[in-house]
Amino acid sequence: MKARVYLDWNATAPLRDEARAAMVAAMDVVGNPSSVHAEGRAARAVVEKARAQVAAAVGCKPAEVVFTSGATEAAAVLGRLPVGAVEVDPTAHDCLWAQRREGAGRRAMGWGYANNETGVIAEPPSREAGVPLMLDIVQAVGKVPFSFAWSGADLAVVSAHKFGGPKGVGALIIRDGFEMVPVLTGGGQEMGRRAGTENIIGIAGMGAAAEAAQRDLEAGLWEEVAELRNILDSTLSSAGNNTISVGKDLRRLPNTLCLIAPGWKGETQVMAMDLAGFAISAGSACSSGKVKASRVLLAMGFDEGQAAQAIRVSLGPGVTKDEVLRFADLWLAQYAKALSRAA
Repeated sequence: MKARVYLDWNATAPLRDEARAAMVAAMDVVGNPSSVHAEGRAARAVVEKARAQVAAAVGCKPAEVVFTSGATEAAAVLGRLPVGAVEVDPTAHDCLWAQRREGAGRRAMGWGYANNETGVIAEPPSREAGVPLMLDIVQAVGKVPFSFAWSGADLAVVSAHKFGGPKGVGALIIRDGFEMVPVLTGGGQEMGRRAGTENIIGIAGMGAAAEAAQRDLEAGLWEEVAELRNILDSTLSSAGNNTISVGKDLRRLPNTLCLIAPGWKGETQVMAMDLAGFAISAGSACSSGKVKASRVLLAMGFDEGQAAQAIRVSLGPGVTKDEVLRFADLWLAQYAKALSRAA
């Protein structure tokens, strides 16, 4: 029996060995990072090392990195909507929302730099003067070149588990000089921008993963992933079955393939491939377990029926050409059976 093949990297990437080792080492660090004694300074050193590692991967200053429990909290730190709401209009990748905190009204633009379902990358647009810009770079970090320094954004959100770090830790990147009112107050941690004792184990893992992810990007590993994605794309979308490759002619993440298979529901595809030993996802599934049309695909002009027939296949370093071709063969065979049953 062949080993299972994981093709759902956009949902979460496998934990990197470097992250695991850093986390194990951090478990033996006794002190609180806010304490001034030797044990506390040792804990602080772990946090600051990780801060520098994340900053290098994101292209910002270490002091601009604020550790959080994940990207959702990173967006909510400013009293705004959860990060999932950033991509309300996937064709424009932006939304405007009102912030009302302590009686002050404030507008901000949230921009999804790389879409998690389709992989489509959209550069931020021109913005109104004085309107803060927040970038969702969760899917971009470690996969495509990016620098917060030249992005023009005031803020960005990052999630560790998307590039091989642990789940439950992320960061809010805040441009130097940008004023904010923190949601979590108390002990004054993270330079007064996010209260609560730092999760040094998770932070250590995030830092090590960020450094390793940047190394892989610079070494060209994601270019190899893109070649495999393109092989899979051409194989599945040129088989004469009217399959639609979403965003094929647009700039995309190197690992992401979103397919619409007419006549075959997305959740049925996921179950069939799961039984065959492959983990993928349906673009129409939400965390509640209910199935609804993907707002991303609807905004791109597809109808609800097409959106319900979409799947996402997302690869990563370590996935082999043999595995990709084996997936293609099995998927095509299952699709043919689904179409014959429907005839």
